[in-house]
Amino acid sequence: MYLPTTKKELKERNIEQLDVILVSGDAYIDSPFIGVAVVGRILEKLGFTVGIIGQPDLENDDIKRLGEPKLYWGVSGGSIDSMVSNYTATKKFRNSDDYTPGGKNDKRPDRATLVYTNLIRRNYKNTVPIVLGGIEASLRRVTHYDYWSNKLRKPILFDAKADYLIYGMGEIAIKEFTAALKEEKDPRDVRGICYIAKEPKEDFLQIPSHQDCLDNKEKYIDLFDSFYDNNDPISAQGLCQKVDTRYAIQNPPCDYLDEKEMDEVASLPYTRELHPFHQPQGKVKCLETIKFSIQTHHGCWGECNFCAIGVHQGRTIRTRSEKNILEEAKEFTEYKDFKGVISDVGGPTANMYGYECGKKLKKGTCDDIRCVDYDRLCKAMKVDHSRHLNLLRDIRKVPKIKKAFVASGIRYDIIPTDKKHGYEYLKELVNHHISGQMKVAPEHTSDRVLKLMGKPGKQTLVDFKRMYDQLNKEAGKKQFLTYYLIAAHPGCEEKDMHDLKQFTTQELKMNPEQAQVFTPTPSTYSAVMYYTEMDPVTRKKIFVEKDTKRKEKQKAIVINKDSYVKHNYGGSQGMQG
Repeated sequence: MYLPTTKKELKERNIEQLDVILVSGDAYIDSPFIGVAVVGRILEKLGFTVGIIGQPDLENDDIKRLGEPKLYWGVSGGSIDSMVSNYTATKKFRNSDDYTPGGKNDKRPDRATLVYTNLIRRNYKNTVPIVLGGIEASLRRVTHYDYWSNKLRKPILFDAKADYLIYGMGEIAIKEFTAALKEEKDPRDVRGICYIAKEPKEDFLQIPSHQDCLDNKEKYIDLFDSFYDNNDPISAQGLCQKVDTRYAIQNPPCDYLDEKEMDEVASLPYTRELHPFHQPQGKVKCLETIKFSIQTHHGCWGECNFCAIGVHQGRTIRTRSEKNILEEAKEFTEYKDFKGVISDVGGPTANMYGYECGKKLKKGTCDDIRCVDYDRLCKAMKVDHSRHLNLLRDIRKVPKIKKAFVASGIRYDIIPTDKKHGYEYLKELVNHHISGQMKVAPEHTSDRVLKLMGKPGKQTLVDFKRMYDQLNKEAGKKQFLTYYLIAAHPGCEEKDMHDLKQFTTQELKMNPEQAQVFTPTPSTYSAVMYYTEMDPVTRKKIFVEKDTKRKEKQKAIVINKDSYVKHNYGGSQGMQG
């Protein structure tokens, strides 16, 4: 049974007024991969009545279809930031949306979180609190660079005119926040929330004001450093930022789920389908991938500077039990449309399942050192692929499962570092868990650019490819690697793209067919670099390509089949985008 999204469903269940109504930029897909569905199911299990309005129609009173909630409205832009969903890196409108029925991108408004909040305020003048959540709000909770308007914007609570914001994954915060409102207690003490105050919170870390950041780009770097370093439930301080005459308050993060709690959330009664309300409009493409996929863990300690997963999900791995994952795999076999294929067994980084740094688990993430960067893996991180390896083997033994792919990202650079299980793990993937190709993400090969990206050096890619090719040869397979590559990242010049092209052609023996232009998304160090044109570590000036045509030209260099032999570093030659 779905969570209700129509008046008819409320009547059938004898619900006069819902406790909570969740509004999302996605159509209502009842899946453990969809944030509002997870929140709704968590609250339902606690005894609250919850409804979901997916992609409300802005031209009529669709927002009123479930009435007004007793406790609060929860507003999310959806599974993907609405601006990233709606526009390419060169600010061209995207025609398709994988979370919209029928696939046409005509339901998710720009800055969906703001639009939906205003929609509620317009229809309900003195309503219950409005609470923001989801990745769009989470990554905009302090002063942030907005690529689409090319300026620093205030914390989203100030623009949205909402009452509270729950950031990160927030599973525990949502429970405590809802309970506080139910019991008529002050929710401002709940960890994992943000709110606006008239006075500063003196015992919190005072970070540069919004005006400070506007006046001085280095102050914005200072702000982001504090924001990034205070994101762990064990070690983080609360943050206080002055915005005009008021203050943005960020409480320390809520606790992470433990293994038992991870299992409980994964086992909630999701239908794994699009709600019938939306079905006449057509299928949603994302279901092709997520319906029969298994999320094994949350978090990523890779810390790529262009990625916001570490800020939103956290840099500590939280793992589900093998038993619970196998139960989910067995449940798949009971679905009529299951063809025996699991689309993915993984997480943000599939091969981080099942291990973590012992020091981090006790003291929280380090401020002064990363788990992994350009030239090293921290000695405290004992990479161990054995749990994921054994899990994959156990899944293959489940009756009626023909294939279980590992399609989510892996860190290829940490496989050779696992001397006990790395080779065996990759052998398992090559022989059983990929189909024709394996996707890896080196992003670039220039040492200077890789350092700015927070990615490992290119030698690790060479070593991995050698191991991959050898294993395919031993298995009698002709599977190949496909590479995610980024053009126009801060620090990247045209000559770097020519070098990248030459490396892929001569060393990797392939011609890239695709590359993406860098998008500065909020709450990433790469976006900070793009705005400030500085290396945030050294504070030295770096080159940043901001011209759209020249960005496309960088991309064209690497995907053109013979561009590397034609370049001239001293002039303006190169392939046109």
